[in-house]
Amino acid sequence: MGEQSNGSGGAGGRGRPLRLLEQVHEAIWRRYYSRRTEEAYVHWIKRFIYFSGRRHPRDLGEAEVTAFLNHLAAERKVAGATQNQALSALLFLYREVLGMELGWLQGIERPTRPPRMPTVLTRAEVERLLAQLHGPKWLIASLLYGSGLRVLECLRLRVKDVDLGYRQILVRDGKGEKDRVTRLPEKLLGPLRAHLERVRGLHGRDLRAGYGEVHLPYALARKYPRAAREWCWQYVFPSAHRSADPEDGVLRRHHLDESVPQRALKDALRAAGGSRSRRAAIRCAIRSPRTFSRRATTSARSRSCSVTRTCRRP
Repeated sequence: MGEQSNGSGGAGGRGRPLRLLEQVHEAIWRRYYSRRTEEAYVHWIKRFIYFSGRRHPRDLGEAEVTAFLNHLAAERKVAGATQNQALSALLFLYREVLGMELGWLQGIERPTRPPRMPTVLTRAEVERLLAQLHGPKWLIASLLYGSGLRVLECLRLRVKDVDLGYRQILVRDGKGEKDRVTRLPEKLLGPLRAHLERVRGLHGRDLRAGYGEVHLPYALARKYPRAAREWCWQYVFPSAHRSADPEDGVLRRHHLDESVPQRALKDALRAAGGSRSRRAAIRCAIRSPRTFSRRATTSARSRSCSVTRTCRRP
């Protein structure tokens, strides 16, 4: 029911009207929202449709939205941020997809669970965890901790965004589609340089085999047709195998899937051991790597302005 057409929108690939969730995906793509936002919005829209008896959202209104949000707070016991995310998804559905304005949502119950302070791993715990990792997985985990990167930010790094000379990393299209500069720990310079040499050899073998293309963001592939094969655009952490791009079917080498470092961290957690409470804290770090890297981010914040000023090119 959640897939049925609302009678508006463009035509699908076979001349049929777009179904509801197809319209949601299209509206998100037009606004260049992140994949995380897309997944979250689609998830909450589906949850809302099933909660409302699989009726089309066009036939629902403020009362049903309020009931769904109250259900999340009272029965599902979600956090306030989770309820706000669900509300944002439904507002996007009605305003941007269905072209309908929701009235004032009265009677919404807010979650009463107080905010909790995150548990930050000690330096010794981080070192014990990293000691269980090897190769690119160790390097990824070290960048998460030492540079304050999120998992996808690290995996989507291009070669051109890593500046070994200035010891900095440029994160493009981060959370909120914002760019930022973060520091590159000096301890990682040697391992990262050696890793890039291995990746360059892999790229050379791909080129000799007639491949070597990567996905380019936005319309850069049309503007610069040869850029997809250039070294500077290659991923720092490429996948082990080439796969067909879902958009055009071309075999390309994408970046590592986020499940690879997450599984590696879980295995390292079991090997590192430790007390039950600290293992729970490490599990939180695996699910939310920003907590894992909070110590490095905090320590670097006081130096970020001076580093940016001294490292800026003339």
